[in-house]
Amino acid sequence: MVVILKIIQVILALSLLVLVHEFGHFIFAKLFRIRVEKFYLFFPPALLRFKPKGGETEFGIGMIPLGGFCKISGMVDESLDTKGLKNPPQKWEFRSRPAWQRLLVMSGGVLMNFITAAVIYSFSLFTWGQEYLRTEDAIYGIEVNSLSKEMGFCNGDILLQFDSKPLPENFSELQMYLIRDKVKQVTLLRQGDTINIEIDDAYIPAMLNTPGIFSFRAPLAIREIPDSSINFESGLKAGDSFLSINGAECRFFDQLHNELGKYSNSTAPLCVMRDSTIMTIPVAVNNEGKIEVFLQYDIKDFNITRKEYDLLSSIPAGIELMYTSVTNYIKELGLIFTPKTQAYKSVGSFIAIGNVFPDTWNWRIFWNITAMLSVMLGIMNLLPIPALDGGHILFTLFEIVTRKKPSDRFMEIAQVLGMVLLLAIMFLAIGNDFIKLLK
Repeated sequence: MVVILKIIQVILALSLLVLVHEFGHFIFAKLFRIRVEKFYLFFPPALLRFKPKGGETEFGIGMIPLGGFCKISGMVDESLDTKGLKNPPQKWEFRSRPAWQRLLVMSGGVLMNFITAAVIYSFSLFTWGQEYLRTEDAIYGIEVNSLSKEMGFCNGDILLQFDSKPLPENFSELQMYLIRDKVKQVTLLRQGDTINIEIDDAYIPAMLNTPGIFSFRAPLAIREIPDSSINFESGLKAGDSFLSINGAECRFFDQLHNELGKYSNSTAPLCVMRDSTIMTIPVAVNNEGKIEVFLQYDIKDFNITRKEYDLLSSIPAGIELMYTSVTNYIKELGLIFTPKTQAYKSVGSFIAIGNVFPDTWNWRIFWNITAMLSVMLGIMNLLPIPALDGGHILFTLFEIVTRKKPSDRFMEIAQVLGMVLLLAIMFLAIGNDFIKLLK
């Protein structure tokens, strides 16, 4: 059921974005009276198609849900249909239009993707607002995993600066900021001392594939005591906050884990706080050093930032969020094209996209992921690869500057080479996904 739900989310999100992208090409073509022969969601064979009476465009839905297309007369595109190019250019064809018009037609898809991202972000902010933990409000510092510990970080470190620059406001963005900006030095506070940790670029591949190198450190409390637990009748209750064991502090997970390990197969004097009352309860510890209860973070001491937006304030905030997403993704692409970072190993296909979506339906998360995918689709289409919009834009800009138009034969060959390159990238993405599935 989870797999089906993820497939539905991927198809719905990408279908919307493909329609928006192709509509950008369509609307500019129509604006300049260029004939659009076909406008399809998904690829042929056609599942449904129709042509309005007196219209020139055939609209349809294909049977292969891998994208869509807008076939414009007189243009060499991914269909590689060049039959019409043997005839003299007609006034309704793409190739007969001045370069500035062709540039706008080719840029229309990317432009619509960016506009769509800004609209979705604005809608999301207006509907749900924002809720996050500011980095400065992570009052107990960070909780590390094995990778960040290897890099030199410790539980309780309070991060101060990345390369002598202020940290991102949102705590959840710390890891990606560290990777995207290739931070060389982290300044932090450890037990009252200010120290610097040097970050080796060799850690970038591991950071890309290891989520949660920084978690906010928070006190622990009991969420639930299952009836199968060895401490079901010990006197512990849901909501109890951990304080210490035999005088040794155990408010945090690493402390609790270390102290309980000393009492394996015995009883530990656990000090907890319950409704402002401190009490000590003897608890049984199994042979793995666990007390068999479900834990939760006790976040009552944290200041969670909540922002609400009205209609007017949500629009500029949505545009700013779109712009931030664009700049961040460009930095991430820079990592992918830097072989030593091995970021190319993180390139994924539809499987990777599906894994980004949650296991349960959540409209807020769905729309925010869709907005990010819209940004990604827009930027990817700007890459100077002939089979993509970016390749056509590059050739058109070359024409504007040199006043020399590439021949139809050149465009045909370039399109084929571009398709081969795109297929290679697709195989890389699918291969990466399968390697991850097999691990």
